[in-house]
Amino acid sequence: MEKLANNLTKGIDNLIPVYLRIFLSATFLLLSGTGFAQETTFEDGKEYILGGLTVTGLQSYNEQTVKAYTGLRVGQPIKVPGDEISAVIKKLWGLELFSNVEMYYTKIEGNQIYLELHILERPTLNNVTVYGIKKRKVEDIINDTDLKKGKKITESLIANTKNYLQNKYKKQGYLNAKVNIATTADTSGTNVQNMVVNVNKGDKVKIRKITFEGNEQLTNKRLRKALKNTKKKKLFRFWKKSKFIAADFDEDLSNLVDTYAERGYRDARVLSDTFVKVDEHNIDLIIKVEEGNKYYFGNIDFVGNSVYTDRQLSQILGIKKGDTYNGVLLKERVADDSKPDAVDLTNLYQNNGYLFSTINPVEVSAVNDTIDFEIRIIEGKETYLDHVTVKGNDKTNDHVIFRELRTRPGQKYSKENIVRTIRELGQLGFFDAEQIVPDIQNPNPNEGTVDIEYSLVESGSSQIELQGGFGGGGFIGTLGLSFSNFSLKNIFNGEAYKPVPMGDGQTFALRLQASRTFRVYSLNFSEPWLGGKKPVRFNLSLSRTQQFATGYNSNGRLDVQKERGFSITGVSAGLAKRVQWPDDFFTISHAASYQLYDFNDYNSGLFNFGNGSSNSLSYTLGISRSSQGPSRIFPMSGSNFELTAKFTPPYSLFSSKDYKQLKEDINSTTERLYELQDLDRNTEEELEFQQLGNDLESMEEERFKLLEYYKIKFKGDWYTTLVDKLVLRTNAEFGFLGAYNHDIGDVPFERFYVGGDGLGNFTLDGRDVIQLRGYQNQSLTPYITNAITGRLQQDGGTIYNKFSMELRYPLTLKPSASIYALSFLEAGNAFNNFNEYNPFELKRSAGVGLRIFMPAFGLLGIDFGYGFDSDARPGSTGPSGWQTHFIIGQQF
Repeated sequence: MEKLANNLTKGIDNLIPVYLRIFLSATFLLLSGTGFAQETTFEDGKEYILGGLTVTGLQSYNEQTVKAYTGLRVGQPIKVPGDEISAVIKKLWGLELFSNVEMYYTKIEGNQIYLELHILERPTLNNVTVYGIKKRKVEDIINDTDLKKGKKITESLIANTKNYLQNKYKKQGYLNAKVNIATTADTSGTNVQNMVVNVNKGDKVKIRKITFEGNEQLTNKRLRKALKNTKKKKLFRFWKKSKFIAADFDEDLSNLVDTYAERGYRDARVLSDTFVKVDEHNIDLIIKVEEGNKYYFGNIDFVGNSVYTDRQLSQILGIKKGDTYNGVLLKERVADDSKPDAVDLTNLYQNNGYLFSTINPVEVSAVNDTIDFEIRIIEGKETYLDHVTVKGNDKTNDHVIFRELRTRPGQKYSKENIVRTIRELGQLGFFDAEQIVPDIQNPNPNEGTVDIEYSLVESGSSQIELQGGFGGGGFIGTLGLSFSNFSLKNIFNGEAYKPVPMGDGQTFALRLQASRTFRVYSLNFSEPWLGGKKPVRFNLSLSRTQQFATGYNSNGRLDVQKERGFSITGVSAGLAKRVQWPDDFFTISHAASYQLYDFNDYNSGLFNFGNGSSNSLSYTLGISRSSQGPSRIFPMSGSNFELTAKFTPPYSLFSSKDYKQLKEDINSTTERLYELQDLDRNTEEELEFQQLGNDLESMEEERFKLLEYYKIKFKGDWYTTLVDKLVLRTNAEFGFLGAYNHDIGDVPFERFYVGGDGLGNFTLDGRDVIQLRGYQNQSLTPYITNAITGRLQQDGGTIYNKFSMELRYPLTLKPSASIYALSFLEAGNAFNNFNEYNPFELKRSAGVGLRIFMPAFGLLGIDFGYGFDSDARPGSTGPSGWQTHFIIGQQF
């Protein structure tokens, strides 16, 4: 009888809802225990006193725990069959911990009934093994599907896991992906099982052919171009894959309709899209369209506008009567969601305080092929900012952030100012530019107020440079510390050292580099808001460089002679102020600097004299405009240009010294030295050569005792987002070093050295090192013959120009590490003087590279460049060829 009842229960399971099944199961089972089921009829349950409850079938759960969960208590009245029994069974099923739940009664004594609850526990998941995918992706799969140890294995868990994985890989183009899941008992525990997931992704299904039906006005080529992410297989196409991805295809069908709408066919639609399986690896797509008629814009009337005139709104809209209907353009001119700073009607209102304005274009008539529109505007109330707050700045002090905000309490709401604030905060470098989020809170259309909260995520703003290597005859060590969010006022506050005082937005950098042959020390400090009220940047830098003379002793070992050498001691101070005209992206800077060049029996051929000193006192005026953003690490829009002019006083104008005669003496001495260089000199000629060399050094030292020159430089960078995050950077540079007095000529310092990686970590003479990849470092710099040594040496160019284009694409822009790949085209050259200058005589190169920015170490990178032309080195012929460049700490 019990077996019969169980069979009946299982039959009913497939026919009736769960709640009814539970009730009838309990009824059958209770009746089967009497032995007289055939004489029992279904009627209202009889009320008993619960005399006892036992739980059987348990493997891992405690019996008392299960009893407590049922809510049944010995001694309580209970109706059998009745709602209490049904509720207990339903409650236990709802836990999804058991694969079977049954209730029996074991005996009846008078008005007392004894029940038995029999349950079958679901197995517990122990280990999961995944086959068919890379090991490094297994953990992600387990996390995504929640296949964690201890999880109860249910039919829904297995089904959901299988569906998730198949859909996951189908979205990636694996339309034939199959997933099989099996479980096996694990004897290491009680009622535990292991799961094996077999993933067979198969090959990616590619599109062999795309066919259009019903198109007469637009060609197949034009429609295929509209499918931006769905492409058919084509030889040599590598920038767009031909795999079929359903989500991309759905988006492309919308693009297809938009393509028609842009050309006047507003009724165009896709009637059907079908893919035909060619084989396991290829499909054909068939897209059937209905084009409809071509339409034109008719009258466009503005309704509800009082702040702006119809003429002002028409100028922004930019659509005239008679123009071909373009639904996409109309939508963009009303509200372009793709650009936060777009020129459209919505931004016109929102940039001037009307946050609650709404603008809707409505078709009012369509006669023949002409459509009339009304642009219906609800302007709303002018909106003002009530509260402006920031959160997430754990290190940076509030005043550093608030002084950069262009949205302040009491101001009119302006979307343009919010966008600009995001750019300014990103440019600080203290926060992750990708995660700066303005949250519009508490909008009150009636009062015309709104709150803004900026959510920030701190990023590392300090860098350490620690390098060691061998070169120049010995070990070279470098230690650099840069703190770009420094706090000078807390320098004596021990509690503020974490590890240094931080939070006030100042920059402090210290760099030490030394070897047996040279030493370099530099210290820089910058305060971006001098006085704390206006954006006036103050800069102070101190530096000292020492280079020692070297030679080789009788044992062939390097001999460093520290009593002979060359040094530069320099100090500079500057102020830079952000101005409001022509716009507030402009900055005007002023700097004064002094350098002492001191020679002590140091004849390296790099300079024209080996004893004495030169003094350089200069003033630099700079005009710059920086609108690049949103991140300084990976700008995606805007531009950055800088024009600087560096001047020294025209000392010769006030001097009684005859520089013309000095020039003639130098020229005649140089000519005689060249003559003697070509001779097999006798003793007398050797003495003359040495004396003339000393005389030339003395005259050169006198000539350049006080350096006078002017130096003009221009550099411009433009950033344009082409598609997604693919950015085009274009660059142009120019530099010229001139002299006031042609009798003195160009100074031997401050020259331009072009070629290579552009790193100028160890420069002795104020030179500008210009990057031009694909060539060896400074190899495009002109050479001259030294009159004293007779050797060819790089004299440095007095004029250069350079042009470059880079395509950049980010691999990740996370705060911990920003990585982007690039390809480049470059061209440039350096010249001895303006007479030799030819802007079209350029050295060309192309290549690819990678950049990695980590907050603690700055910018690291590598470039592989191919130089198409020969460099300036003597005897160099043919192309420079492939060159590898390592980038360390270079500017962005």
